[in-house]
Amino acid sequence: MIGAFGIKNIRTLGRLNALGYFVILAATFSLAFNFKQPFAIFNFFYVDALSMLFLVTISVVSFAAALFSIDYVAKDVEAGAISERKARSYYLLFNLFSLSMFFVPVVNNLGMVWVGIELTTLASAFLVGFYNSKASLEAAWKYIIICSVGIILALFGTIIFYYTASTHAGIRSLNWTDIVAQAKSLNINIVKVAFLFILVGYGTKAGLAPMHTWLPDAHSQAISPVSAMLSGVLLKTAIYAILRFMVITNICVGTQYSAKLFILFGLLSLAIACGFLLVQKHIKRFFAYSSIEHIGIIILGFGLGSYLALYGAFLHIFNHAVTKSIMFFGSGLVVKRYKKDNMRSIRGVISAMPFTGFMLILGMFAVAGMPPFSIFFSEIFIAIGGFIKGSYLVTGLYLFFITIIFCAIIFHLCRVLFGKRPQEMPVAKETLGTKLAFIFLVIFICSVGIKVPAFLNTLIVESIKIVSKS
Repeated sequence: MIGAFGIKNIRTLGRLNALGYFVILAATFSLAFNFKQPFAIFNFFYVDALSMLFLVTISVVSFAAALFSIDYVAKDVEAGAISERKARSYYLLFNLFSLSMFFVPVVNNLGMVWVGIELTTLASAFLVGFYNSKASLEAAWKYIIICSVGIILALFGTIIFYYTASTHAGIRSLNWTDIVAQAKSLNINIVKVAFLFILVGYGTKAGLAPMHTWLPDAHSQAISPVSAMLSGVLLKTAIYAILRFMVITNICVGTQYSAKLFILFGLLSLAIACGFLLVQKHIKRFFAYSSIEHIGIIILGFGLGSYLALYGAFLHIFNHAVTKSIMFFGSGLVVKRYKKDNMRSIRGVISAMPFTGFMLILGMFAVAGMPPFSIFFSEIFIAIGGFIKGSYLVTGLYLFFITIIFCAIIFHLCRVLFGKRPQEMPVAKETLGTKLAFIFLVIFICSVGIKVPAFLNTLIVESIKIVSKS
């Protein structure tokens, strides 16, 4: 953050910023590789396997976005799209946004989780309206207003949880570890009402339908590295908060209550995303609706609740984060190169931008759920888990929706990628930093599709134990 004020050269500032995130990435992976049991610091910070899984996801996407930002932001300055002062403010806001997301999974107090998620809104809103265009400012205001309503509902739900914890269990704390230990003493009816507020409130921030209306505008108008972070990890921090409250609710009420709500919102998100993906023209809005689809898949996996479905849902959190980042990076470069965002007017990307086009081809098959890419396996785990649970209708609807969405993704993106490039457009060559950001993420979507790394598998298995408490 200090570098944003003291370094004049924008590329140097970007490189220093990326180096900082590489250090964070290395530290997070080192902690994840050696993670054995939960630990607390001053009873304020609390890190368990569930926290670590989200920290790993955030660190991977944040580093990739920082790496991609180096040349992306510098070229905006060179083209006169933004000033050097604006570019420095970008890195300041970028770091505040990342810091707020890193904060959410490591605090024990559920009230501070709410504070962290509210901070993500405040920091990222400026990045959504970064270009100060009419569309971006409108998207930023819509983002603030809708998410603020959601976060108020989440706050009300948190207060209700505290009321029953203090009144019926004698707990004078909002620490998750304290409330979980006494969850069976909470009032069942109050917990049901409180969790509904939590799910709708944080579900608004997660992009669950029908509270998703801010998401297509914000994702499409934000600067592309930020779009990747919004889709890849911001939505997941809200899911993290929901899962923490879900554990308390399941212990108190039983699993069926949250499961039915998750299945309802999951299928609704899939259905709405399916409809909009079929007719969408704007390339970044297209990927935004794809994010709604994948959030629906994750929530549905948690709703189905069998071991394989839970495993698939946790794995999908990571898989979607890295895959969707590739798509937002690529679409951002395409929009900047073609100076248009209507997919029906963009042709021949693979010819005009060979490296970006190739990355988008890989990302297209990955995000659509083709083997051997990682998303295929997490989606299949959820489907198998649904059949094992005996939820045949729900699983059948799930497979129907993702099949339609698969066809929509392939149809729209093939038209963009192939065909003749505009004659006046020379072939573009991406910079080394941009290529490294893509390659870094591609390694994950390919390697996790072949075999889930041992440390990631351990974190997922231990996370399943946490959310399966009863």
